[in-house]
Amino acid sequence: MPLPTTISPDFDDMTSALPFDDFRNLMSRLPAGDEAAGERVRAQFARAEKPRESLGRLEELAAWLASWSGRPPAVNRPLVAIFAGNHGVARHGVSPQPVEATARAVELTAAGGAAINQLCLAYDIGLKVFDLALHLPTEDITQDAALDERGCAATMAFGMEAISGTDLLCIGDLGVGNSTVAATMLAAIHGGTGADWVGQGSGADAGMVVRKAQVVDAALSFHAGHLRDPLEVLRRVGGREFAAIAGAILAARMEKIPVMLDGFAAMAAASVLQALSPRALEHCMIAQLSPEPGYRKAVEKLGMKPLLDLGIAHGEGAGAALAAGLARAAALCSSGMAAALR
Repeated sequence: MPLPTTISPDFDDMTSALPFDDFRNLMSRLPAGDEAAGERVRAQFARAEKPRESLGRLEELAAWLASWSGRPPAVNRPLVAIFAGNHGVARHGVSPQPVEATARAVELTAAGGAAINQLCLAYDIGLKVFDLALHLPTEDITQDAALDERGCAATMAFGMEAISGTDLLCIGDLGVGNSTVAATMLAAIHGGTGADWVGQGSGADAGMVVRKAQVVDAALSFHAGHLRDPLEVLRRVGGREFAAIAGAILAARMEKIPVMLDGFAAMAAASVLQALSPRALEHCMIAQLSPEPGYRKAVEKLGMKPLLDLGIAHGEGAGAALAAGLARAAALCSSGMAAALR
């Protein structure tokens, strides 16, 4: 399997970025799934020589794939897309890792030495890593907006362009400090204080967890009065990987590509879209349940049941890659059993 593609967009050259109004317009005309295609798969499983619904969520997975592709379920070109960003808020010591660790993780993945490389190899999944201006961290969200509207919209637009050539999109992320950013976004969207949403992240001790909660509260206080609009939450207290993930999820919906969500950043970005439209995540599944408390709370708020619960706290989309393997198995069960019925 070839090494992953690593892409570093030049945001200074992205002068044609869509303003937020265009994204709101897209959100108002989300395509629906093909329910008839899903029902055909369910009916096929019901006719097969086996106890009814005995394959459990594999049957649900196959019907979901059919609903969002409009054809018999198949996973031929799965892609793990990892979005990497750096954050000005890391200066407050919210992570045991230095900000330079994000670039090192990207380099390790590009060299084929990360856990996600091995999982993609095991399941024959494509892999792309998007270096979102790691040399230019976002602004410190306790003192300024992370991004201006143009920069946020440009990054969303870039995320929308990142998903071409796949029939199953699996989301991953990398970013020192981004669990604090995710906690801030989720507190802004769902309410609560920093203590309600923060956790250990990449290994924070008890004192650091307290500091993370204080940073979240400081950011919420600084931006108070400007966080009713979910897109303002994304640009003010988010970051580049969050904006790119939101754009990728939205583009997948417009192109009817099913999505596996994985990671705290993905939960926060997905929550922005769901706050804009309750229908925004119908084409998504949550790959796995992380031990991170805020992650678990976000999953509950999204009202979705994760496919796996393996205690994986590692980033990079590891859970999404594993879930993609399950999706491929579900599709093969559907096609093989359909052939037997003919």
